[in-house]
Amino acid sequence: MRPLPWLPVLLLLALAAYLLPERLSVPGGVPAEVTAPPAVTRTLPGELPQDTRELFEQSRPAVVRVESLNPATREAGIGTGFFISEDGQVLTAYHVVASGQLFQIRTLSGRTLRARVTAYDAGADVALLQVQGRGPFPVLNLAARPPRVGETVLAIGNSGGDFLQPRRGQLLRLGAEAGDPTFPQGTLEMTAPLAPGDSGGPIIGGNGEVIGVVSFIRVDTSNQTRASYAVPVTEGSDLVAALRRGEQRDVPVVGLVLDVIHSGAQGLPGAVIRRVAEDSPAERAGLRGATFDQDGNLTAIGDVVVSVNGQPTRDAAAFITEVRRAQVGDTVTVGYLRGGEGQPLEARIELVGKRSVTDLNE
Repeated sequence: MRPLPWLPVLLLLALAAYLLPERLSVPGGVPAEVTAPPAVTRTLPGELPQDTRELFEQSRPAVVRVESLNPATREAGIGTGFFISEDGQVLTAYHVVASGQLFQIRTLSGRTLRARVTAYDAGADVALLQVQGRGPFPVLNLAARPPRVGETVLAIGNSGGDFLQPRRGQLLRLGAEAGDPTFPQGTLEMTAPLAPGDSGGPIIGGNGEVIGVVSFIRVDTSNQTRASYAVPVTEGSDLVAALRRGEQRDVPVVGLVLDVIHSGAQGLPGAVIRRVAEDSPAERAGLRGATFDQDGNLTAIGDVVVSVNGQPTRDAAAFITEVRRAQVGDTVTVGYLRGGEGQPLEARIELVGKRSVTDLNE
């Protein structure tokens, strides 16, 4: 198959995609605690036990490299995905495709195929691509049962410049919380040594079925991976069924960019608004952002959000958590202090999907 017209641009930008932060990063910028599991090390094919090597060789043809490009911003990214149907449905992480407009996948057999996003759940960080090419394609089956703590898991991904290489680890915990409301909650925690580029790849259990989709990692101050996290998937679950139906579930927003540094600081008991997105519900409601000097230093407080639907929002994370309890199309009551002081004001704001607010996605 002939290369896509934008492939040379993607290749030029690919290195930056490996080096720039992506969703596969530290949740909320919080370093690993001393109670974290030991730093994991890279797994190479030659170091795999025989049974895991066989599983890797059997599973690898169904895993792909996902390449994303946004021509407007010249932003490129590389992630991982895997076929879940013979007609070319590829499951991946939502953040791998969230900012892209053009997509292609590369297979182990050497094929390069165009793809398009057909379904996603932004809150759960999963998305479905449809490949534009002739099948049948090799498939990984999704697990029919929940995974078990302690079992050995295998990831296949594209981190560190590798192409569809294995990472082996152990499942540590079910239902792990990210500590950041913008990350998926209730994930699988593992010791598999993952890194940017592995996002969207499969986590395969001992029976050869996929139990999770790679989402993010936790690193320490020396940038060593302390734990890896995947969104659990099982065949027939509500999440997977919605994706197969083509549903597109966005996260709800009011259109605010928050100042995480000053939010919740002394004298500012709430979520400090850094700026209000253009053409957003928050802008139409009259909310105001802060002002900064030419060096980026805060010079004046705008509005500080202190509640959503009567629930206190002591900082930026609390605000996002309360907003995400609602759904796109719901109306919420936002309580705020103008200039961070005085009597609370209120605004009734209808929530919209984040993708619809262009200013939040640039």
